Amino acid sequence: MNTGKQLAVAKMRAAGVGATAIAIFADYWDQLASGATGVIPEASIAPMATPDTITDLDSATPEDREALARTAIIKLNGGLGTSMGLDKAKSLLPVRDGLTFLDIIVRQVRWARQQYGIRLPLVFLHSFSTRADVLEALEAYPDLPVGDLPVDMMQSEEPKLLRSDLTPVEWPADPLLEWCPPGHGDLYPTVKDSGILDALIDAGFQYVSVSNSDNLGAAPSPALAGWFARTGAPFATEITSRTPMDVKGGHIAVRRSDGRLILRESAQTLPGEMKYFTDPAIHPYAHCNNLWFDLAALRTKLEDTGGVLRLPLIRNAKVVDPTDPASPAVFQIESAMGAAIESFEGARAIAVPRSRFLPVKTTNELTLLRSDVFELGEDSIPRATVSPLPVITLSSAYATISACEQRIPSPLSLRGAHTFRVDGDWSFGTIVRIIGDVHLTNEGGSIHDGSVLSD
Repeated sequence: MNTGKQLAVAKMRAAGVGATAIAIFADYWDQLASGATGVIPEASIAPMATPDTITDLDSATPEDREALARTAIIKLNGGLGTSMGLDKAKSLLPVRDGLTFLDIIVRQVRWARQQYGIRLPLVFLHSFSTRADVLEALEAYPDLPVGDLPVDMMQSEEPKLLRSDLTPVEWPADPLLEWCPPGHGDLYPTVKDSGILDALIDAGFQYVSVSNSDNLGAAPSPALAGWFARTGAPFATEITSRTPMDVKGGHIAVRRSDGRLILRESAQTLPGEMKYFTDPAIHPYAHCNNLWFDLAALRTKLEDTGGVLRLPLIRNAKVVDPTDPASPAVFQIESAMGAAIESFEGARAIAVPRSRFLPVKTTNELTLLRSDVFELGEDSIPRATVSPLPVITLSSAYATISACEQRIPSPLSLRGAHTFRVDGDWSFGTIVRIIGDVHLTNEGGSIHDGSVLSD
């Protein structure tokens, strides 16, 4: 064992990281040391054939309801939203009417429980940066736990590695920056080592639906639970038609060497091949990161592999302190949970309506979600009032939440917009309507209350 791996493994053990997560990290370290980059060349894959499709998400036959009754919900909740200038869990960000992502998720689950007369456990997967704040917020919902099942589990952590020699970086100025989350592929060792996988099976649950907490479209769905139960598949992933706002997101493809479905992310694509990655004519479906598992099949797979699924490596080149470009260059080793599609024989992909995929990764998407383009139903699911959705492109002046809210203090009316592009630094009053194709140029300025901007 090389010194770099020894030091990293010792550091993880001292921090109390679980044995399965350490074994996975050690495997990735070996891959990294051998020169692996995680890149998936375009020539090694083929576009996916026409997938299964579901169009009616409101279906709730007795069989659908029975399948949902055997389903648990897991929400990935480890993100801080640092790209938008946040320092707390993104799920605590207000979205609409003073409600946060967390509030809306809980309301969606409560509504489904009451509507269908089911237990429907909700479990959050936290990172070390998000758990405390979210558990405090969840105290407002004492009815959330189902029996003795926990409402959360903790993602592991791993050391950032110096690019020069793959040893764990030291940063005395802020030792927390020496660590990073291992990506949402860490779901698998976490459900195993935390005991939640066994607890759900022992409590009589057969399926689990997993999605990001910033995707409010991925609400409990009898129709999808019923479809998944009928397939008998061990694993399924949701995909949806790409729009101009998500061409850089991951996509499912077919690996030519063995015909398996695989997930490819932008970080696994050669720079010169991004033109293929982003072309919806070649790869027409976006990966929603909404997954379905058969719990017994997942347990069997994890037992057979010792929890090490060998998901494709994602090597992220960073610096140890994101605020200091001159700080030491490091690698962060990550994996994507959706990449497990290649680990399960008989895995499926299901094309779902766009309403299942409403991610908020930037202030562009947040501005759209807060606008009158969406309405919350009694089930707390955001539903679009127009189709297709407007394409919103805000300048760097709006990149952080605080900067965006300072310039756009109240929701815009975007229901009549096709495209809305802001290049400069503009401030908006209340009840501002955007109609058609609107482009505000670099000079900046103020848009007064009640203004209508058209074409």
